[in-house]
Amino acid sequence: MAVYAIKRGEESVDRLQSRFKSQVQNARFVKLLRERKYFRKKPTKRLQRIRALKREGFRKENLKRQFYSNM
Repeated sequence: MAVYAIKRGEESVDRLQSRFKSQVQNARFVKLLRERKYFRKKPTKRLQRIRALKREGFRKENLKRQFYSNM
C-alpha cells in the first residue's frame, strides 16, 4: 500500500504536495498510525458480551422510535 505522487508535466511543487497529502488522507494512514501508536488491550469476552447487549438494546429502542414516530 505505497502512496506516491509523480509530477505531471508543468505541475507546481505545491500542487504535487497537496495531491500527495490528499492521497495519504484517502488511504487513512494517519488514522491507522495514531491508532497503533499505543497498545490497546483486547476486550475480554465478558466486556464484548456486555457491549453486544448494549448495542442490541439501542437497536431495539431505535426500532421502537421509528415505528411509533409521528413523522
